[in-house]
Amino acid sequence: MRRSSALSLAAATAATAAVVLTMAPAQAATGASGGLDRAALNEAIGLRPTDGAAAAVAEVHKGAQTWRGTSGDLVTGKHISTGAHFRIGSISKPMEAVILLQLSAEGRVDLDESVQHYLPGLLPEDRFKEPITVRQLLNHTSGLPQDFEGAPASTPDQDIDERLDYLTWDQIIQQTLRPEGRPAPGPRFRPGTRQEYNSFGYRIAGKLIEQITGHPYQYEVGKRILKPLKMRETKAAVPGRATPVPRPYLPGYMPRSNGELVDVNVQGGLPASMTSTTGDLDRFITGLFDGSLLRPAQAAELFTVPKGLDGKPLPYANNLNCNTGPTKGTACFSVGLMSFTLPDGSTVWGKTGSEPGYRSGVFATRDLNRRAVYALGTSSANTQSAPAVGLRLAAAAFGK
Repeated sequence: MRRSSALSLAAATAATAAVVLTMAPAQAATGASGGLDRAALNEAIGLRPTDGAAAAVAEVHKGAQTWRGTSGDLVTGKHISTGAHFRIGSISKPMEAVILLQLSAEGRVDLDESVQHYLPGLLPEDRFKEPITVRQLLNHTSGLPQDFEGAPASTPDQDIDERLDYLTWDQIIQQTLRPEGRPAPGPRFRPGTRQEYNSFGYRIAGKLIEQITGHPYQYEVGKRILKPLKMRETKAAVPGRATPVPRPYLPGYMPRSNGELVDVNVQGGLPASMTSTTGDLDRFITGLFDGSLLRPAQAAELFTVPKGLDGKPLPYANNLNCNTGPTKGTACFSVGLMSFTLPDGSTVWGKTGSEPGYRSGVFATRDLNRRAVYALGTSSANTQSAPAVGLRLAAAAFGK
């Protein structure tokens, strides 16, 4: 994981999560008799030169109806399979959250106990004086710094050349909290007072999973999620190695400073880095919502945004939009997921993901009547804005 890429991808994930579904009502397609608007979906996945995407794959469900579609690879002209594999980025965060929620149900971790209790000495006491709970790691209210906060920006060429690096939880934590050659960061705000999307909290959560279970993260996610849900096309990163996206794969490109596009499907990544398909991610969100993975008390955490002492949702940090309408600027992330209310009053829950060369998302209504999964292979260096094709697909999938 590249230092500057980690920061920009975290920002992109938060921006995409807050914008993709926010834009859907304004661009909503009308559809026929309440069913899937296949024409709108086919139109949405057709790539434009301004999209910054090289290829796309998507899957949408509404009731008993299903639509699957792909674009071609704009760079090579090759066909893209509806079963194409891709890197899922932060869509692995709900999986981390599930593991800790399961451990909570087993009595092996207390979500209201502090990180300092479970991992003594990990957070420097001179800078992190207040306790940070496990729940605050998972619902983005910890106030922790971002991955590699304060690190100098790298060039696109460096990001491409360093994509093969594999970083452990300990390496990310050390390079963030105890960096060499630059000031060490402190809290961004008091724990539990605001919400701000934070990937670094999930690095600590990953380490906590390994500390409690005594097993690598990859083992736990396989045993607890992938095998029970028969997610046979989903693969976790191989520790210490760079690996390709399995074939057939969705190509993702990053441009060098001279404009050359590099296929970046081979990457190292992090312990939680994973590849998957739209079909497998649909199995995941279905199993997540239907009770296959969690008991009712733990499942409720997925659909609860953090509130203050006044009973109202916490404010979202830095005045950034996490919602629209009356709830604008308030928390929209729960433990592992994010939410958005549609014009008809129903709420969509899910997660976006960003990885060098890849953008993806999976969302569903709580009753699972409407579900959508998409993935894009990029062809642009712009990782800050929500992908236009993602906006179009969200509008077609969740519009009227």
